[in-house]
Amino acid sequence: MTQSTLVVSAHAGDFVWRAGGAIALAAARGERVTVVCLSYGERGESAEAWRQGRTLEEIKALRRAEAEQAAAALGAGDIRFLDAGDYPLRETPELHDELVKIYREVVPTVVLTHPAEDPYNGDHPAACRMALQARVLAQAIGYPAPGEPLGAPPVFFFEPHQPEMSGFIPQVLLDITEVFESKRKAMECLPAQKHLWDYYTDLAVRRGVQLKRNAGPNLGLPHKTYGEAYMRPYPQVTAVLS
Repeated sequence: MTQSTLVVSAHAGDFVWRAGGAIALAAARGERVTVVCLSYGERGESAEAWRQGRTLEEIKALRRAEAEQAAAALGAGDIRFLDAGDYPLRETPELHDELVKIYREVVPTVVLTHPAEDPYNGDHPAACRMALQARVLAQAIGYPAPGEPLGAPPVFFFEPHQPEMSGFIPQVLLDITEVFESKRKAMECLPAQKHLWDYYTDLAVRRGVQLKRNAGPNLGLPHKTYGEAYMRPYPQVTAVLS
């Protein structure tokens, strides 16, 4: 089966901060990567643009261009914007249906999205609920959408901005050292949230330290290792414990 990663992001920048390394690694392996931005983050994550007196449509266009540049820096050529609005991001049958169509089109072997809790931003849990619900619906043979019923691709929750407050436990540590520079370049495509550039660089260093500690001494990891953390909402299926 062709490997295919589907990323469901509440806002146009979320996929970069939280999963940019995973995206760049998949793209570097020649795998298909599809990023779905449910909104542009035009209301809640574009404060500087509002202060500059830009209109709503101008801000949407700005955030779209930034996200496209960031996706290109990560090697992800397929980025889609559903323009569902943010603050709040509302769950609707139409959005569920659109996501089911995308699931069946790209047939993901891995799904990345937000965790189910975030007391600081209700848009993120809403995106999670929609991503999980669409995954279930896409498996139903009787659901009226093009394509074949989906299997059950594993889901990984990427790390929220406030993990301690969101019930996030780093169950999976991903080594992103070889693509970190690409992630940093992608982050720098998002000047509307410049304050997050160093925050997520520092977080990658901390997760890299934890990665090395848990990997043991024999993997030949570089002195400075960068990592991303993920949670799994569903059990891992395997024939061998490793």
